[in-house]
Amino acid sequence: MLTKLLSEQICDLVRQKPRTVQEIAQCIHKNWRTADRYVAQIAQETGLLSCRTFREGSRGALKVVYWNALDHGKGTAYQERLLQRIILGHKKEDFSPFDIYQFVDPRKRAAFLETTEFSRQKEIKYDELIAHAKHQILFFSGNLSWVELGPNMHVVLDSLAKKGVSINVITRIDITSQQNTEEMLLLNQRAGKDIVKIRHCEQPLRAIIIDDACVCIKEVLSPQYIRELTTKKYIFYLIKDPIWVNWLQKVFWHLWAQSIDAQERITALHSIAEEGKRKS
Repeated sequence: MLTKLLSEQICDLVRQKPRTVQEIAQCIHKNWRTADRYVAQIAQETGLLSCRTFREGSRGALKVVYWNALDHGKGTAYQERLLQRIILGHKKEDFSPFDIYQFVDPRKRAAFLETTEFSRQKEIKYDELIAHAKHQILFFSGNLSWVELGPNMHVVLDSLAKKGVSINVITRIDITSQQNTEEMLLLNQRAGKDIVKIRHCEQPLRAIIIDDACVCIKEVLSPQYIRELTTKKYIFYLIKDPIWVNWLQKVFWHLWAQSIDAQERITALHSIAEEGKRKS
C-alpha cells in the first residue's frame, strides 16, 4: 500500500535527480512491479512525477522517472510572468489564452473564432476530442458548465471513466455549480472506482488537457468587458506543442496542490441547505 510517508520518500528521491524504477525499488525495499505501480499512482494523483522509457520494446528497455513539478525559476521569464497572472486571476476575464497561443510553434497550433459557444469546427468539439483520451484528462473549469458542450459529453465521460481514464478537475464549487459537481462525482459510482477527482479552485483558464497530446482552451470576449464588441464572441485555441502542453500540465498540478477537495465544499454547502430547512 502506498502510504503518505512512502510517497514523500519516492518524491524526495526523484527530486534530487532522475531515477530508474529499479533504483526506486531498491531504495524503498520493494520489487520492481510495486515501485512502478507506486510511481504511476503518484504521477496520476499529483502530477509530481513523470516517466520516460528508453529502448522501449527491447530487452534492454529502461524506465526513468523524473521530477515534473512546476518549480519557480525553471521556466522562461515569460512563463514565470504567465504563471503569476494565472495564479492571481480568479475570473476568465483576468487572463487571455492568446498570451500563451502567440508563442506556440505555428505548425502545432490552430484557433477558431466563433459567434456561438458550440464550435462548428470538428477539431474543437469537446466530446469528440476527449473521446480519444487514453490515460488522463485535466480540466481547468469555471463552474463545470463545459459538461454541456457537445451532445455526447455525458456518454463520453461515462465511457472514459469505465475504461479507467483518470479525470481531474479544478473548478469553482459553490451553490451555482454544486449540482454539476455532484453529477460528475457520480461517474465514480458507475465506474466502480475513484476515477473522477474534483477540487475547488477559482482560476481564469477554461481548458482541457488530453493525455500529453493536446490542449483546448476557450476564451470568451464579452461586450460587458470590451466596449468595442456588440455581441459575445468565442475563440477556441487548439495546442499540440509538447513544450506548452507539458507546461500547462504543470500549471494544473501547481493549482491542484493548493486547492480544496470537492467533498469538503459539498458537505459545507449541504449544511447551509439543512440550516435553511430548520429555520423554515
